[in-house]
Amino acid sequence: MTCIVTSRFVRWSGSSRWTSSSSANPIPIPLYEWVDNFTRTGEVQTLEKSRWNGKQRLTECYRYLNQVPLRDSDDALLVNGCEVTITNAKQELVYRNAWATSHAIDEYNVVQTVAAGRARWKVENENNNVLKNHGYHFDHNFAHGKQHLSNFLAALNLLAFLAHTALEWLDDAYRAVRSSAPSRRTFFENLRTLLQFIPFDNWQHLMQFMLSGGMELPVKT
Repeated sequence: MTCIVTSRFVRWSGSSRWTSSSSANPIPIPLYEWVDNFTRTGEVQTLEKSRWNGKQRLTECYRYLNQVPLRDSDDALLVNGCEVTITNAKQELVYRNAWATSHAIDEYNVVQTVAAGRARWKVENENNNVLKNHGYHFDHNFAHGKQHLSNFLAALNLLAFLAHTALEWLDDAYRAVRSSAPSRRTFFENLRTLLQFIPFDNWQHLMQFMLSGGMELPVKT
């Protein structure tokens, strides 16, 4: 079985459909059979919602079931599963995925549970991918030193990322400067160049200088 596990949340790789029609699907066949059986007996719960995403009307169909065995054995792990299928006004498939979790699922939290499952890609893209490919060079810090240097450099990277994230939430000037740069990497290069040649009084001075396009050089008083 191929699966991705994070704490108490699981997402199966592949098409993740709750049917056994695809031999390439990595969800175990016993799980499919349990879901199919419960579907026929009406025990799989459903919830349907409609929403406007700013461009088109989408229909979201949620299905969920609690305490399903992962495999066909007496000691099989029992999980709670949910699935979402999203279609547009033409009944065309827009998105489909399924997840399993140890949290009980009901009509009041199935939408939030699915949102949490989908957000795992957001964590991957906006956290791990940024640290590796957008100026933090996180993957280059694990071969330095013989004792604690690599961990120390990695910790500094994480602290910098945390500080920059907080600044994007709380500092209007920083957010404006960041959004004006074509990429995070370019923003870091601009910072590095300016700080190398120009003495600024404080952080706000630097941000205002970058916002103004450098029309006036800072003057020490």
